[in-house]
Parts: sequence; structure tokens; C-alpha cells
Amino acid sequence: MLWTNIFAGFGGQGVLLIGQLLALAGMNEGREVSWLPSYGPEMRGGTANCSVVVSDEPIASPVLSMADCVIAMNTPSLDKFESCVNPGGKLFINSSIIEKKATRTDIDVYYVPCNEIADSLQNPKVGNMAMLGAYLEATKAVEVKSILDALLYKLGEKKAKFIPLNEKAIQMGAESIRK
Repeated sequence: MLWTNIFAGFGGQGVLLIGQLLALAGMNEGREVSWLPSYGPEMRGGTANCSVVVSDEPIASPVLSMADCVIAMNTPSLDKFESCVNPGGKLFINSSIIEKKATRTDIDVYYVPCNEIADSLQNPKVGNMAMLGAYLEATKAVEVKSILDALLYKLGEKKAKFIPLNEKAIQMGAESIRK
């Protein structure tokens, strides 16, 4: 099993966090993982992306020019990374703020209403978790429980009260692409 991924968006949308969670979950499941972040100096509001590899075999390099999956949380990310999806790969688009459609016909495209899901849960910070839920539903790269365990590790016990909200966002993101 090998999943190569590029997660991209504006700083503050949580793309680096979901990349970290995927890497931690994969590691906790005994897989080989890499996580390579990239972000502009302005952080919140600037560009942010990360490459994440989850594999059953050793990983030669964390640097990716092409990926099995791309998550685009904003229009500039879609513009930059749509061409980086391997033929037959998967592209996840935050349809809440990206109005344009994918141009590729050789990949699977999923339109995920991340912001609407977050709004329905009354917390704008969980849009990234909705996207992660869609990703997990489409790829089965790791178990949802492993993601939640990784989230607890990242949040710490003091913020564990937010786990159920994040779990609901993951479930709703998964449901959004089952339709």
C-alpha cells in the first residue's frame, strides 16, 4: 500500500494539521510515513501545503512532484496542484469556496462542502476535518480511529473535549462523497 498526497490551502485552513494527523495515524498503524510542510512567511492567510506519504515500504524521498491524491482547499491550490495528480488519482476540492470545476477527466474528483459542514457544526475550524473525512472515505489510507488518536495526541488532554466535534466533521465529510 502506498499513498502519496499533497494537501494545500491558505494558512489557517488546517492543511498542515491534517497532513500531520495522516502521518501520525499511519505511523501508529505501523506504516512508513513522511510529512514535508511548506508555507509562506506570512502564515495565516498565506499559502500552505504539505506532502504526505503513507506506505508499507520504506520511503525514498518525502519530496513529491506528482501525487496519488491532492486536496485543494482554495482556488490557488487547485490551480497549482490539479496537474500534479497522477492519472487515475484523486482530487478533493473544497466546493464551499472554489467555484471552478476540475479540468481533468483522467482522475476521480470529489467536491466537498467543507465550510458548509463546518458552519452546520457551528465551528469554522473543522472544515479541514470534513475534508479529511472525505479523503479517508475515498482512500481508506488509515482508520478513522487512528486519526482520532493522533488528534488527541496533537490536542492534548486539555482540549480532548473537541474530539467529538472533529469526529462528527470527519463523518459528515465522508457522507458528503457517498451521495
